[in-house]
Amino acid sequence: MSTRYPFTAVVGMDDLRLALLLNAVSPAVGGVLVRGEKGTAKSTAVRALAELLPQVAVVAGCRFSCDPASPDPGCPDGPHGDGGADARPARMVELPVGASEDRLVGSLDIEKALADGVKAFEPGLLAAAHRGILYVDEVNLLSDHLIDHLLDAAAMGASHVEREGVSVRHAARFLLVGTMNPEEGELRPQLLDRFGLTVEVAASRVPEERVEVVRRRLAFEDDPAGFAGRWAGEEAALRERIVAARELLPKVALGDAVLLQIAATCAAFEVDGMRADIVMARTATALAAWAGREEVTSEDVRRAALLALPHRRRRNPFDAPGMDEDKLDETLERFKGDEPEDDPDPGPDGPGDGGPGGGGGVPPQGGEGPAPETDGVPEQAPAQAPEPTPEPEHAPRGAAGERAAVKAGEPFRTKTLSVPGLGEGAAGRRSRARTQNGRTTGATRPRGTLTKLHLSATVRAAAPHQRARGRSGAGLVVRRDDLRQAVREGREGNLVLFVVDASGSMAARRRMGAVKGAVLSLLLDAYQRRDKVGLVTFRGRAAELALPPTSSVDAAAARLEELPTGGRTPLSAGLLKARDVLRVERLRDPSRRPLLVVVTDGRATGGGPDPVGLAARAARLHAADGTASVVVDCEAGPVRLGLAGDLARHLGGTAVTLDELRADAIAGLVREAQVNRSVRRAA
Repeated sequence: MSTRYPFTAVVGMDDLRLALLLNAVSPAVGGVLVRGEKGTAKSTAVRALAELLPQVAVVAGCRFSCDPASPDPGCPDGPHGDGGADARPARMVELPVGASEDRLVGSLDIEKALADGVKAFEPGLLAAAHRGILYVDEVNLLSDHLIDHLLDAAAMGASHVEREGVSVRHAARFLLVGTMNPEEGELRPQLLDRFGLTVEVAASRVPEERVEVVRRRLAFEDDPAGFAGRWAGEEAALRERIVAARELLPKVALGDAVLLQIAATCAAFEVDGMRADIVMARTATALAAWAGREEVTSEDVRRAALLALPHRRRRNPFDAPGMDEDKLDETLERFKGDEPEDDPDPGPDGPGDGGPGGGGGVPPQGGEGPAPETDGVPEQAPAQAPEPTPEPEHAPRGAAGERAAVKAGEPFRTKTLSVPGLGEGAAGRRSRARTQNGRTTGATRPRGTLTKLHLSATVRAAAPHQRARGRSGAGLVVRRDDLRQAVREGREGNLVLFVVDASGSMAARRRMGAVKGAVLSLLLDAYQRRDKVGLVTFRGRAAELALPPTSSVDAAAARLEELPTGGRTPLSAGLLKARDVLRVERLRDPSRRPLLVVVTDGRATGGGPDPVGLAARAARLHAADGTASVVVDCEAGPVRLGLAGDLARHLGGTAVTLDELRADAIAGLVREAQVNRSVRRAA
């Protein structure tokens, strides 16, 4: 077994380590969601926590880790008699992003269930994580149905497996830890709420801390066992402190005055539901136990709020997580009642001078010095950049005729754009597709492991062979070849690629602001429907990929706000750039179907000696690729040339004006595009 990096050797990241330790003390807190940029040791800290958890006693031979003191009466391996007990380290189970549903919840042997009526259950990762840690790296990239199973089990403390009338239930209580990079997409608000605490992490900007990180990492890679040995004393002390805090936890008193502060804080920040109040109460209690106190203080409530509330205030993807700490302090002071004085040495960050709160203790042997101390208070979110002052219509231009970026218009609700046909892409909520979840539309022979049994088709396949197989009892004689996989139809997520004209002809501020607002509106819709979104812009002499295909609404909004305009109109370059992007994405994710949205007035004034002809030829390449497309016509003025309509015909799509994009008619226009495309194919 490989040596893990010691938890106490992690430099900085006080809030992350505190949140993990509080969950180790009280798993009822509900887990931790760690948000942060890549390369910030999120996974290292989580994996290191497993070494600190005390050993667990399990029933000998039980695959579901039942506690000998109180075995689960419904355990599939039960009932448990006096079979003895074993002690083993607490497990840390990792859930891969590409895991199947059966791998997560477990699977039933359907053949034995049909033929013999026996529940032959193969436990999944939820069973393996019982009484340990379940770690999900890149939790925001998990399929929705897996996240639903995961969070239901975390909330209920049990996993239920249902397969064609056969039901199995087992206990599944674990410390849930998820990590994610917000640049790769956000979790839905209702899923964010299911994590007890959240922590934002970022690489230190202090040179001395960065030096210490590198020094310790290199020392660990050179001699993992020796490095871990130098931190063994710190690890043992922290392990003992966790055990002591667990023993003290039931004795901690949560007074009425503190409960009033918790309720007032949640009300002041307008969080939805009551889960935030409960999580704050459990977190504050764990903080008191961690500090060795039997009463909760206002400081415990404050720290609990900073860990439990920021992600619950995020109501839509454009909201930045975070809290107004001045408002928090004002609320706590207003509702402060009689309570014990705060511990002058709070100590929840670590044991003594060498615990995690100080960035790791000083190793007992030379070579790695202590990290610079930090105050343990979460950094406030960076201040929003001031909005650019609106400039007049004829504002001065730069050397290349470029205008400054304009503010996007107000986002609005849009109708669903969908790709025609039946796909097989990633689960989502936009276009029709064959999926693992949805309504059953047929049956087929399974290719590989059977995941969704089609019961009636299986019975029909086995029935003609019963006499030849010597059936004599009530059971049906079923062979592996008789099993049939259910074919299900649901919805998939798509790649919506915007090609936006940012040339001088589009530089009118009202139009460009409206264009950005429309793109942001469709981007918000794509976030809700689990799509990828990309942005290609063209102006001057070339086109550029302003936003690579992503699910991150934050990144997309930032790129759109920064988009300048001006220069000539190389329409053909924009279309060819979009084709290159789609070609790469087809290789990277061949099952995700694209929808091309071209936002332009149709003019072409750059890119070659015949810009209009070049644009038409580039558009016909997209039509030959079978790419579904919509052209948003931004032409303005009393004289209209209808160039966007011509472009739409070359693309094999349809054209809609910018004003119509905001109306209910957009749904009918997309349906019309689908019909036109089908008619052309039939012809």
